[in-house]
Parts: sequence; structure tokens; C-alpha cells
Amino acid sequence: MTAGSDTPRSYAVIGSGYMGGGIAQVLALSGASVAIADVSADVAAASYERLLKESDDFVRDDLFPAGATAVLEANLRPAKSIEEAVEGATFVEEAVPEVVDIKGPTLARVSAAASPEAVIGSNTSTISIGLLAGYVTEPSRFLGVHFSNPAPFIPGVELIAHAHENGATSPATIDTAERIVRATGKQTARVGDRTGFVLNRLQYALFAEATQLVDEGVATVEDIDTVVRTTFGFRLPFFGPFAIADMAGLDVYKFCYESMQGTFPERFATPASLTALVDAGHLGTKSGGGYLDVPAERTPELVAYRNRAYVAMQKLLDELGPAPLDY
Repeated sequence: MTAGSDTPRSYAVIGSGYMGGGIAQVLALSGASVAIADVSADVAAASYERLLKESDDFVRDDLFPAGATAVLEANLRPAKSIEEAVEGATFVEEAVPEVVDIKGPTLARVSAAASPEAVIGSNTSTISIGLLAGYVTEPSRFLGVHFSNPAPFIPGVELIAHAHENGATSPATIDTAERIVRATGKQTARVGDRTGFVLNRLQYALFAEATQLVDEGVATVEDIDTVVRTTFGFRLPFFGPFAIADMAGLDVYKFCYESMQGTFPERFATPASLTALVDAGHLGTKSGGGYLDVPAERTPELVAYRNRAYVAMQKLLDELGPAPLDY
């Protein structure tokens, strides 16, 4: 999180619950003036008080910087209505419940009341941005801006452009949204408008396979969680799936796919791109090329970083102690 800016910024967050409230905190702590609105003025006012109390707790626990609550008091305000919240706002983030029949009319109200130049984002997790764009006047200024839960502490944000027939997301819109998000200290990824986007397609694919393993009697819920967090999940804070595959060796990955494909032909068919790379001799970092273009001479540097990262992660976990789960 960062604070302060030489340029006044006026934003609005519509929906002040757990996600919307967290997003409002993030934006306000970056130095922007942020109005929050909800189904009523009373709900927005109650959310405002809750967010200040949460901030006090986060400061006490060293999760927010000292002085964060004062910054929120200066930059955050509850609005009496959606229309009041979006008046003068250059960026509006919709964060109401994940239901089209709620999000759609809310976005219609936002776009009718906001400045025609205002960028409008939706924090939807899975709903097509193109579908929601149908509720927005001048949809070229609309896109998905998907924060993750809990918004103050998860660094990644998906930016999703749409291709609605009445006006696709403009390059200027996505550039502006990216600047706004990065000013909060978050990291952005531009992804395509497909149901679930990237985060939830991957997350729910893992969950589906995990539940099948339980149903098949391969392992318990507790043991599956242990395997994930102590093996490949241990790597994921530092490397994504393509970097991990390149370091493991794409020829090894291809062999493992072929092995699993014998038992699970549909779920574990070898990806065509993997076969093409291996057939071309691109085996990952050991050959100097794979999914990522990491020169072979940088492999020792990468391995050294990886080893330091994993040791540092274990030290952090030892310091934090086990999670309060009944394992």
C-alpha cells in the first residue's frame, strides 16, 4: 500500500461489504478520495465505521501502517446514494453481490449518474464482462477489475476487457484502470473475457480434482491440503505454473502426462503446446528455452534464487506457526 499523491483523485466503490469495503480501503490508502455507497445511507454509514474499526485492528496487528486510520478518515466517506457517490468520480468500482440481476441494474444506475468520462469497473469473479457491459452506457469505458479476497492483503488484480458490440473496452480505459490499481501497490494481469477469467478457472480446477481424490478414497481432505501447501503450493508464491514446468523439465512433464493419461485419458491429455516444445528440443531452463525465454546461462542464478526463496518461506512459516485449523 502507498499513500499520497500530487494529483487529486476521486473514486467511488458501490457495495461496501467485505470485498467492496476492502477495495475502498486500498484505494483510500493510496491517497485517493473514495466515496462508498450501498443499498441505503445507513448501510454505507455503518460500513464506514466498520472499516475504520478494522483499520485500527490492522494497525495494532502490524497489518496496516501506523497512521492508516487517519488516512482513511481523511480520504473515505459514506454516500447517501449511488448517485451521490459517483458524482465527480473518475473511477467507479462496482462490488455488489455476484448476481447478474443485482449487478446489471446497479451498473445501469452508475453509468447513468457518473461522468461520461468516468472509468467503470466490476469486481465480478466469474460473470462475463461482455454480458455486464450491456447494462452500461458507453461500454467502451467499462471493464472487469477483479480484486481478490481479502482485498487489502492479496496483491494480484485481474483486468478484463470486453468486446461488446456497442463498444469494446478501449485501450485508454484499460490503461487508466491499470494505473489506478498499480498506484495502490497491487500487481495487475490483463486477461481475456471468459467465464471465470484466469484466477477462478485455475482455482476451481484444482478444487474439482481435490474433491475427486477424496471421493475416490485416494486421500483425506486433511492430507490433500497438506500435500498442496507443502509441495507445489509452496512454490506458487514465487513461480507460476509455466516457470515451474520449465524448471522441472518439459520432457519430464510430457512423460508424467502420458503416464496419467493412461488412467485419466480426458482429464490428463498431454497439452499440444507441451508436445510441440518437447519435439522441438525446448525442454525448459535446462535447454535454455521452454514456455518462458530464460537463457541457459541464467539457470544457476534462477536455481539460487529458488533455493533462497524456499528456505525463506519455510522460515516464515516456522515463525507464523501452524494455521488455526483442526488438522
